[in-house]
Amino acid sequence: MTNHKNYPKSFSHIGITVPDINKAITFYSEVMGWYVIMEPSTVKKEKETAIGKMCIDVFGDDWEEFEIAHLATSDGIGIELFSFPNGVKEAPEFNPFNTGLFHFCVQDPNIEELIDKILAYGGKQRMPIREYYPNDKPFKMCYVEDPFGIVFEIYTHSYELTYSSGAYAK
Repeated sequence: MTNHKNYPKSFSHIGITVPDINKAITFYSEVMGWYVIMEPSTVKKEKETAIGKMCIDVFGDDWEEFEIAHLATSDGIGIELFSFPNGVKEAPEFNPFNTGLFHFCVQDPNIEELIDKILAYGGKQRMPIREYYPNDKPFKMCYVEDPFGIVFEIYTHSYELTYSSGAYAK
């Protein structure tokens, strides 16, 4: 093993499975403002193309086709939306105590307005807006759900600013 200093890797994208790809594109583009960089397309199970082979590698053989679309955030992070015709269409069980993806987080200084939009488009607010450091920093956060029951969080300030210099200290 070499003794090279490790460097932080950048985040590329997140894949989200949704029951209705067009409704998801509407929500994530109109509420979150994310850019549609690839309209929905159908991927079929086949072994002639690189994408077909890769999907068989990832999903196995128990599928025939699915829809996919790509969006991007203002800072270039990709949002890959998947919709499988035979998948479970109910909201996923929220169980942060088990191993697995718990949530993702977006940042918006106008947290109140974003929550209003989320609610208007069929999402939910899971808690009141909270302040991390009410006497020191004007940082707010809130957990919400998209219309499909996928839990995510909103911060008003960057992750680095939120947790740097004395986080949770008094």
